[in-house]
Amino acid sequence: MATPNNNTSNLFGASTSVGGNLYCEVIIPLALPITYTWAVPEHLVKAIAIGVRVEVDLRNKKYAGILKSISLQKPAAFEPKELLNVLDDEPLVYDNQLKLWQWISQYYMCSEGEVMQAAIPSNLKLSSESILIWNEECGYDLNDGTPFTDEEFIVAQALEVKKELRLSEVQQLLDSSHVYPIIKKLIDKQICYVWEELRDKYKTKTETYIYLHPTYNNDEALSELLNNFGKAPKQMELLLAYLHLIKTEGEVTQPVLLKKSNASAAQLKSLLEKGILIAEKKATDRIKALPKDITVNFDLSAAQQTAYNEVLTALAEKNVCLLHGVTASGKTQIYVKLIEQYMQQGKQVLYMLPEIALTSQIIRRLQVHFGGNIAIYHSKFNPNERVEIWNKVKKGQIKVVLGARSSLFLPFSNLGLIVVDEEHDASFKQQDPAPRYHARDAAVYYASLFNAKVLLGSATPSIESYYNCMQNKYSLVTLTERFGNVDLPTINLVDLKKLATKDKNKIALSPQMLSAVELSLSQQKQVILFQNRRGYSPYMICNNCGWIPQCQHCDVTLTYHKAKNKLSCHYCGTTYPVLHTCAACGSHNFIQKNFGTEKLEELVAEAFPNAKVARMDLDTVKGKNDHDTMIKLFEQQRIDILVGTQMVVKGLDFEHVNLVGIIDGDGILNFTDFRVNERAFQLMEQVSGRAGRKDGKGNVLIQVSNVQHPVLGYVQAHNYQALYQFEIEGRHNYQYPPFYRMIQLTLKHRDSYVAEEAANILLKGLEVNFKPYLNGPAQPPVDRIRNQYLWEILIKLPKSAQLINQCKREIQQQIAIIKSERKYASVAVVIDVDPV
Repeated sequence: MATPNNNTSNLFGASTSVGGNLYCEVIIPLALPITYTWAVPEHLVKAIAIGVRVEVDLRNKKYAGILKSISLQKPAAFEPKELLNVLDDEPLVYDNQLKLWQWISQYYMCSEGEVMQAAIPSNLKLSSESILIWNEECGYDLNDGTPFTDEEFIVAQALEVKKELRLSEVQQLLDSSHVYPIIKKLIDKQICYVWEELRDKYKTKTETYIYLHPTYNNDEALSELLNNFGKAPKQMELLLAYLHLIKTEGEVTQPVLLKKSNASAAQLKSLLEKGILIAEKKATDRIKALPKDITVNFDLSAAQQTAYNEVLTALAEKNVCLLHGVTASGKTQIYVKLIEQYMQQGKQVLYMLPEIALTSQIIRRLQVHFGGNIAIYHSKFNPNERVEIWNKVKKGQIKVVLGARSSLFLPFSNLGLIVVDEEHDASFKQQDPAPRYHARDAAVYYASLFNAKVLLGSATPSIESYYNCMQNKYSLVTLTERFGNVDLPTINLVDLKKLATKDKNKIALSPQMLSAVELSLSQQKQVILFQNRRGYSPYMICNNCGWIPQCQHCDVTLTYHKAKNKLSCHYCGTTYPVLHTCAACGSHNFIQKNFGTEKLEELVAEAFPNAKVARMDLDTVKGKNDHDTMIKLFEQQRIDILVGTQMVVKGLDFEHVNLVGIIDGDGILNFTDFRVNERAFQLMEQVSGRAGRKDGKGNVLIQVSNVQHPVLGYVQAHNYQALYQFEIEGRHNYQYPPFYRMIQLTLKHRDSYVAEEAANILLKGLEVNFKPYLNGPAQPPVDRIRNQYLWEILIKLPKSAQLINQCKREIQQQIAIIKSERKYASVAVVIDVDPV
């Protein structure tokens, strides 16, 4: 390769004359332990820049990767291949995004390729599509009787004519998706060869706009046209509709015009052909923007103003502040004031929420104040919509983003503030696939790259965040009164032990609950009933022998869904027909045990036939707008009783709810996890916070068997500090976070013995240096999922950065040793740092 002699100020910062070959690290969407290096050909030296997409070849497959770094140092261990192409004129991501990827990769023990997969919208990840190319030197004459099958001949003949065919075109030709064997035979006969090309999946949306021909832009010409139009009433109606729309809307698109005029495309075409109207295709946004006005026209209460001032002081002293405000204290209004201040400084703001369900209500409140300056970003948007938001954030056209955890990866250029609302919520932690990052913790690091501030908000903070405040690592601001000085709801317990049924089934609706619901309805108020299980019945059991239907792929019972009339596994998603015959004894005597939201909805509708009842869970809100539709109906009081899972209780604000019922308190309190008390308090306090937000006359009923449980006392008193003291002592005594760091290793294999053997070998390898910190291996409560048997090792390490990093290196080394043995090569090892 010739030696380039170029000015590369865009690569290395200051203008530098490069006198040697260039090499670049490229992140490709594969789980490679380190980033691979390619050589930069001379003709691409001027085009490369950190953050652009480049086309590379690895093992005869093409990838679109992100250029991470550029160096003059040639790798010593191998001869690097050359980059094939540079795909962008300007960087797709900025340097701070690449630093975030690297930090997540190192901290959460995954590859940067896996972070890239999670970070970039799918339509910005170019896809490789196979193309069959006709071999001009094949020497075959397709008409000389050469032995081909009918399918081979069809493809070969099409290739001879078109010279190249995409894989999708071959599938259409043969009306089959299984075309690989035919393609292989044609390649073996040297009829063709395969070429891979990278194809951009993002397509700009175009809209046809309609304009009046310039000839008729003056009143005189237009009047003459209308007075002498002739006998074409539908065309006249269409033209008049256009004139009305252009005056009221300012612009007219073809679909809107045809709908307004109730005309056909043919009638519009006639006006276009006559030269009266003109059609022009233009690129348009998929997401319609509002005017970019900023209207923050409300006053904070005295308590809110005090808290706001304290937040400003706290953020001036420290980069992270926790706002601990009781439910309905008006934390969102404080966020709005703070966002306004940062926007006036020309800064961008990220407002993160744990659930997509929350964004629909919050966005309407924020749009009132910030109009088109704010956008939503989460996984329910289609790929092209996500690309458009990505590009607008990168260019600084969007100042405020409201989103779930994936919004953290957006390419902000001038970030000033990150608000993490409901910071305690476990949904901020990504579970599968990797990277298994915690968005709250990653947000703190990401903000530090911009020297930006982070405001964490919650009525029930996580123990870790509150501990950081107690250690003076974060600032703490407390807001103890509800907005309008309304009272916190009264919480009453219903002792289910006193209401035992003959068949010992759980009671769904106690007499006390039924009476409370009836009273609320008589007062024209709304009710929320919370049950953290979806479906109709969590399991069915044979009444003769006790056999319970289980998933074929997971060691869990099947949940009955009445609406679908199916049994469903909530772990792998497999559905089965409803069983009527016991596989063990052959009887037909099945009974349904326990209840989910579907059955609860049915029971409520039977008990209150005149009430409008709705259900909000994963089965009823699947589409992009389903959450918003349901929440709007409840806000408009078109629903009297809302039954649902956790998504009905997290941070939503409803004025007319005065009763919240927790149907199964035992299911919340008896979970097997060291965070069970913290989670139970958070969930119950958050649920109770939906009641009496306007007038303070809220009532909460918790149905529970163990009324003496200490957490229930803290909930009844709304006493977070007592819960914190109770929990922090136990965490210290038993070596749990925030005093220790945890890493969970899960080994998976189709053979339980192989998984167990690999887990024991991994344990022995780690015991050399980390024996005091190891627990396991053990099988989790659900020990088989998707036909994979699970064995877990839990590592609890003191908070020593040196020890933790040493352990991480040792884990990766021991996994590599295990994988080198053929028997264990197919064992999957999942690493979860800071599991929740």
